[in-house]
Amino acid sequence: MDDLMAELDRRWREMFAALAEGDDLPPGRRLRAEGMMEAAVLMGLATPGELVQAMDDCYRAAYGRGMAEDFGEDWQDFYPFPQIPAVTRRAPVYPSTSD
Repeated sequence: MDDLMAELDRRWREMFAALAEGDDLPPGRRLRAEGMMEAAVLMGLATPGELVQAMDDCYRAAYGRGMAEDFGEDWQDFYPFPQIPAVTRRAPVYPSTSD
């Protein structure tokens, strides 16, 4: 069962590294990882809190700061377990007209 936890860690790292580089993330990758997180809890491999902490460690490795620093201390109110806050950077928007 350690294989599931190792796979989750790999997926979080890949997702957050891609997003930190400005790449898009297909929703399926995030959704499958969220399902794996729920399965890990159902199988008794980890608690939601342990998984959130492990995911935050992967986020911190990619961004140099934690999820609470980017999304606020209450980020889990908006992204309840097992949701992953995998969001891309805002695209730069420039006015196309002079008005």
